[in-house]
Amino acid sequence: MTMVETPPPRLPVRDRAGAAERSWGGLSPMLTRLAEERATGVLVRARGSLYLVDGQVVHAESPAAPGPGALLTAHGTLAAGVWRDAVSRADDRCGAARLLLDGGHVTAGALELCHLAALYDAGYFALSPSSTPGRFRYGITHRLGPILSLPVAALERETLRRRDLLHAIWPDPAPDGAPLARTYASGAPKLTARQQRLLALIDGVRTATDLAHAQGRQAFHTLVDVRRLVSAGLVAPQEPAPAPDDGGVAATVAERLAHTTDPHITLLKRLRDALEAL
Repeated sequence: MTMVETPPPRLPVRDRAGAAERSWGGLSPMLTRLAEERATGVLVRARGSLYLVDGQVVHAESPAAPGPGALLTAHGTLAAGVWRDAVSRADDRCGAARLLLDGGHVTAGALELCHLAALYDAGYFALSPSSTPGRFRYGITHRLGPILSLPVAALERETLRRRDLLHAIWPDPAPDGAPLARTYASGAPKLTARQQRLLALIDGVRTATDLAHAQGRQAFHTLVDVRRLVSAGLVAPQEPAPAPDDGGVAATVAERLAHTTDPHITLLKRLRDALEAL
């Protein structure tokens, strides 16, 4: 009798990447639901917007972060007029990215790197904690057109990583949004050339967002340098001037009345003094 040994079936291999995606809770329940629905449109939040195609993030915009056009044109990679022309000519059939590539104005690699940097940058601010509910508009697409896409979970994880990095450098978020001023502290560590250029632009008026736009740099990278300068004691956020309370206003009015030469007010003061003497 011949024995035939049949090898046992292979055990199923766990899909670790898929399991990680399924276990991810997300920063925005609404965004997670839209990803599961494979929705296409734009999610508008308090500090930015996220564009989705089939549940993937394809673009992000925020007033706090320079967009891909600013990043491409700031250092001569692309002429500003060429960028504006491509955006004005873009439509649903042909986005600005395709017009730039077909015209030979920028290489595919440079465009993809710039787009990805701008997406992560604006996405960081768009996913900032907010008490304002987001709004999703189905079917809305971006004028730039398709370039690269990211899973929602990947963008959210990168956002959390960036939050942790900023907290490790300097835990107080006040420098992120306040006007910044130099302190001219002595004994500061040696600065990099990039930090020196940033420090030269700090004037007591500009915020980190203003500095990012002025340099054509990613806003998050500017925040990193700002918090490092704050940690080194070279920069401090400007505190808003306190509003005068009622007591301060009353004291100011009383002081002015005590020195006034207006005859009507002088007469009223004499009448008051006469009544108090009775």
